[in-house]
Amino acid sequence: MKLTSLLAAAAVSAFAVPAMAQDGRDTTQDFNGPYIGLVGGYTVQPNDGGETLIFDTNQDGTYGEDVNTSGGANAFSPGFCGGAATGTANRACRNDKDGFEYFARAGYDKRMGNFVVGVVVEGGRSEARDSVSGFSTTPASYTMTREADWQAGARLRAGYTPGGGVLFYATGGGAYARLDNSFSTSNTANSFADNGKTNGWGYSAGGGAEAMLTKNVSLGLEYLYTNLQDDDYVVNVGPGTAPPTNPFLLNGGGTDIQRSDDKLRTHSVRASLNFRF
Repeated sequence: MKLTSLLAAAAVSAFAVPAMAQDGRDTTQDFNGPYIGLVGGYTVQPNDGGETLIFDTNQDGTYGEDVNTSGGANAFSPGFCGGAATGTANRACRNDKDGFEYFARAGYDKRMGNFVVGVVVEGGRSEARDSVSGFSTTPASYTMTREADWQAGARLRAGYTPGGGVLFYATGGGAYARLDNSFSTSNTANSFADNGKTNGWGYSAGGGAEAMLTKNVSLGLEYLYTNLQDDDYVVNVGPGTAPPTNPFLLNGGGTDIQRSDDKLRTHSVRASLNFRF
């Protein structure tokens, strides 16, 4: 509902302004030169209900092994969920958190007739949070969560302006996020250590429209898909106070845990307010 409302409000604003912007300016000079702007939007994540935890039970760097009990049963037979665990019974989980995003940007456009090409760089953060949980027969829960401390991107954009102070464009380029990872569990027997913050590298692509409000101020509406590679976060499980028959210890004295999905994917709908020099 929040995403739909934002999209509707931004669309109405963006496409209403050409009728309001009859200020006598030379529209052949719109979208030509440097600009700075502020961006606000809403980030949602695709359904990741099929995500699991994966295990390296002898810590040799090969994942996809079962954590088995001393009797040979799968210790994680209760299963997994694509969210944060709220308990150990019935694989209880809350949904991933979507959230607002806030960015600042700077760019440069070159207009050639009705065609516009340019580059834009931006930095900021999103409030979205992505979790996955597993449940063992102990019973116990294990949850990995990631969110961006901050993000940055550098993209090209190319578009067409039919006149009247409106630009329609496509955009794409590189993306980066400094990711804050965390781990929680109800298991109090084993010891757990992780490597915390990691770097996510990838790309963003999308498109949008921008309309001039005045000679120097424009309002934009944009959709952006971001895909980041995130495969560096590892949780190391050690003995703690657990006996040697503990499932995490049976195949070599410890187990490493990662997420099965090494991609962080988001969809964003954003509005921008830009000042052009």
